[in-house]
Amino acid sequence: MRAVVQRVKRASVQVDGRTVGAVGAGLLVFLGIAPGDGEADIAYIVKKCTGLRVFEDENGKMNKSVLDTGGGVLLISQFTLHGDARKGNRPSFSSAAPPETAIPLYEKTIAAFRELLPVETGIFGADMQVELINDGPVTILLDSERLF
Repeated sequence: MRAVVQRVKRASVQVDGRTVGAVGAGLLVFLGIAPGDGEADIAYIVKKCTGLRVFEDENGKMNKSVLDTGGGVLLISQFTLHGDARKGNRPSFSSAAPPETAIPLYEKTIAAFRELLPVETGIFGADMQVELINDGPVTILLDSERLF
């Protein structure tokens, strides 16, 4: 499971011109699911995202997590995080889980995040337009296999 985590002042997602999810200060998390992912991958990503100390404390140091600040998460499914462009210019997405595998894991990930903080989402498989104000900018890459 892969995640691109961005600290945001605000973020929203639209489908067909309608806002389906939005958060104020918090995290925008793009989530890519691989075929072998499971409960342990969900636990890792949720724990890392909610524990990342990327928010400033009273001394201006990145020392607080989204849990500490009372922020929320906008969680967006993004199979392209498993795109492989090492060969040629057209990415291969064979490392991304098919919808029948990814949807239940995505829904479990949403539920796991919601046990800890407010979560908004996009719509799985939809053509989404995401708008954000990246705060910093701060962008962190996570992989449950610890590849980076």
